[in-house]
Amino acid sequence: MNNVLLTGLAALPILTILVLMLSVHWSAARAGAVGLVVALLLAWFAFGYGQRTYSEIGSVFATVGALSEAIITTATILWIIIPALCLHQLQLRSGAIDTLRSAMSRLSDDPRIIALLVAWFFALFIEGAAGFGTSIALAAPFLVSVGFRPVTAVTIVLIGHSVGVSFGAVGTPIIPQIEATGLSGAAIAQSTGLYHALLGWIMLISAMLVASRELNGQGKTGKTIWGWTALAAVLFLVPFFLISQFVGPELPTLGGAFVGGLGFVAVFGLVQARAAGIEKPITPASDDPVPRVGLLAAASPYLILVLLVLVTRLIPPLQEMLSGIIWRYTLFETFSVSFQPLYQPGTLLFLSFLLGALCQRTSFTLLRDAVMAALGQIGAVTVALIAMLGLARIMVYSGMIEILAQTAANTAGPAWPLFAPFVGALGTFVTGSATASNILFTDLQVSTAQNLELSVLSTVGLQGFGAAVGNIICPHNIIAGGATVGLRGEEGAVLRRTLPACLLYATLGGVIAFIGIG
Repeated sequence: MNNVLLTGLAALPILTILVLMLSVHWSAARAGAVGLVVALLLAWFAFGYGQRTYSEIGSVFATVGALSEAIITTATILWIIIPALCLHQLQLRSGAIDTLRSAMSRLSDDPRIIALLVAWFFALFIEGAAGFGTSIALAAPFLVSVGFRPVTAVTIVLIGHSVGVSFGAVGTPIIPQIEATGLSGAAIAQSTGLYHALLGWIMLISAMLVASRELNGQGKTGKTIWGWTALAAVLFLVPFFLISQFVGPELPTLGGAFVGGLGFVAVFGLVQARAAGIEKPITPASDDPVPRVGLLAAASPYLILVLLVLVTRLIPPLQEMLSGIIWRYTLFETFSVSFQPLYQPGTLLFLSFLLGALCQRTSFTLLRDAVMAALGQIGAVTVALIAMLGLARIMVYSGMIEILAQTAANTAGPAWPLFAPFVGALGTFVTGSATASNILFTDLQVSTAQNLELSVLSTVGLQGFGAAVGNIICPHNIIAGGATVGLRGEEGAVLRRTLPACLLYATLGGVIAFIGIG
């Protein structure tokens, strides 16, 4: 079959998803179901899935294997979503959200400042500590509670947290790159971190533009916040860059968010205190709900989560013990999914939910209602996740993704640095994971760089950089994040808002690399 035709067919499932979600405004569940059918038909009849490939088990069992992977992976994602939903429902029903919102309003009554704190520093901190969608699941509901629409809240957090995804979950996405290349983690961190340090401010500005447009549309205009936005960018990106250059891949996101967040609150509080003698201090509106729990108790689930993450990630003996307990599913010695029950962020979220409820002295009835409300929100989400993940696994195992990447490499030639970030983004778009994207495409990036006599280290850095930004356009990431704010059928609206930021960020990363490499 003609290579051009084969490449066009390989791209068809992805194009189908994009058209149905962006132009026809279908929900992720409907678009994913159609995309899955298209991928299956092409896999069987155009790519010989189960006939030329995996012929030893046949088309039926090869399809069952790929779809079983999708179903089990969906369960592992739901293990993050459900505890996050339970925690959010607990916070709503106990009055903790009201307490935290009231406390933040004493810092500032501008939702954009709250968005800087939540979608930038808090989301990046959780991303650096836990990863795997935890930051979106926790931060988006908080933004809804301060007045943002669900679509806007998910969009802001997706864009804001993306700068730290390359080093999320204490550097997990770098591990497969170390194994595939033999390069040191420190060297890869230096390369990847440089791209984010130079361009990360673009994502923060993009997130704040989304926030400002919504507030302007609601008639909630106020003073410009671009000075504070610039300060927030500097306070995160400088320590992020220094840690990536001189420490390694484990702590750039975590450390940058921690140091930057503390610095931002300190500076903002000092400026507000000095202005208090001139302007009337900001106080909560008179019609705000009366908080039912104290501030420390209200924040306890988040504080417990941070403590659990740090303890389980940064104490080597405990990390090795917990991560060493692995549940594995294998079918036909080809299809497999692994799950670390004690190390997975969902387990830590569930413990934070229970311990937070104890700190808030929550009744059993309220606890039960929070769990039931959370379970009532996951039906459509489950269907959408299975459809999208099923499509992804079929495309990977049938060779469609490899064909797309190889075509890009063969076509680009010496201009490959311009395209390398998009290969990383493609991997995350399909798999929903920067780590999985690095597993898929690091070997391709290395061989392409070697054949074209380009810098292998810079190209590997571009792969990690692109894989991070692809996180904001991945349909099942949008589904998972939107589940915690009741976002149903509007996933396409989020994708329309995140896609321009993704394309701009990846393009500029490629341009910087092309100038430096080419």
